Amino acid sequence: MTTRLLWAVVPLCLGLALAGCGGDPGGGRPPPPPHTAIPEDATGHYCGMFMFEHKGPKGQILLRDREEPVWFTTIREVFAYTHLPEEPRAIAATYVQDMGRIRPDHSFPDDAWVNAHTAWYLIKSRYIGGMGIHDALPFSDPAAARPYQQTYGGDIVAFRDVPQDYIFGPGEPPPEPTPEARPPAGAAQ
Repeated sequence: MTTRLLWAVVPLCLGLALAGCGGDPGGGRPPPPPHTAIPEDATGHYCGMFMFEHKGPKGQILLRDREEPVWFTTIREVFAYTHLPEEPRAIAATYVQDMGRIRPDHSFPDDAWVNAHTAWYLIKSRYIGGMGIHDALPFSDPAAARPYQQTYGGDIVAFRDVPQDYIFGPGEPPPEPTPEARPPAGAAQ
């Protein structure tokens, strides 16, 4: 009788153990908080300027111990914040605006925010961002970045592959434009 009971209990325990291991893909962590719409009075973390004064993609970082997002007027600032040792480490979520969703007037719909860590970035290009400087362009799909790359040059990379010398340095001089380069529809110039 003991052997029979053992054969009944072991599969049950094994099933419960496996369900416990695979039941939470977040590893016990709560899901990240959703992105936030940019309020009229939002200012950039590093520049202190109003977000709506600048065109181009923006970023937001949500911290576990703070209600309001930390706002960024450039995407390079988002990268810098995640690398600088003096900035908080309690990051709950990081979002950037998807350039694949930019409107002809250079604005973004409210649902154009994507997870910064799963986005693809066009870096080292001739594209001039919202602060009037060369900036990284985020895309949820690398295929959407290719027309921009053909027009503005540069490299398409994942978040983890953006080099620190690009984030913190002046960057490489932008490549010279080719005569046949035409901006993609809806692209800022």
